[in-house]
Amino acid sequence: MDVVQNKCPSWGDSRKELVMVINTNLSAQNAATLLMQSQGNLSASLERLSSGSKITSPADDSAGLAVSMKLTAQMSRITAASNNVNNAISFSQTQDGYVQQVNTAFSRMSELSVLSQDVTKTTSDRALYQQEFHALGSYINNVATKDFNGVSLFNGNTLNVTTDSEANTFAMRGINLEGNTTYTTATSDDITSISGSIKALTDVKAAISQLASDRANIGSNEESLSYYSNQLSTLNNNLSAANSQITDVDVATESTQYAKENILVQTGTAMLAQANSLPQSVLKLLS
Repeated sequence: MDVVQNKCPSWGDSRKELVMVINTNLSAQNAATLLMQSQGNLSASLERLSSGSKITSPADDSAGLAVSMKLTAQMSRITAASNNVNNAISFSQTQDGYVQQVNTAFSRMSELSVLSQDVTKTTSDRALYQQEFHALGSYINNVATKDFNGVSLFNGNTLNVTTDSEANTFAMRGINLEGNTTYTTATSDDITSISGSIKALTDVKAAISQLASDRANIGSNEESLSYYSNQLSTLNNNLSAANSQITDVDVATESTQYAKENILVQTGTAMLAQANSLPQSVLKLLS
């Protein structure tokens, strides 16, 4: 049953003409359309709440989805770069751990060089000093061959560490214990004589000075890498926050929307039932 409203110009008011039909129930069709829309909105709201994302399909926000995809890819690259930097920091820390022990060994070697210059010591005494001196030198030479996950720690090569999502790098300067003559000369000295002890002391002091410079280099590498690590962490957090604004659902707002659509579905169902019952009034005319 449809209601058609006509206006009468001469009367200046409106009259309602009741048109009673059976085949076409416009009220029911309109109610069904609105109900279908409410059901679709309710389903979408439920999906957003259950997934925690307000973009559950490209149709929800195509531009936002495109931006989110790029942000997500960039965050993945930043995470990879952060892993590279942290591994490089561990590399430097391992270097420093060995260098500390090498410094202790060189300090003892310098002490032995002075002890061997004691004029009250015999050749046999100096031979004992030389035995320890040689053992320390062998230890230092052995440290020079150490590696970190198959990568040499002390061959002097500069390592380029990836520091951002665009593959820019930081040149981590290498430490050369293996082929540096300052070190190899000191470790090969002989202190079984006073003259040899004097030469050994000079060489060991030069090695200690070089080692101090190398350790400062390690510290500089580690400090710079720490800055890069902090920078990447901050950037990743900021990008994550930006991506959250695009994709994450506001539960409070969406819960309100869900309640609204749920009520509309219930009322729409009730009104559709009422609209479908209107044509039954035609039966009264036929009785």
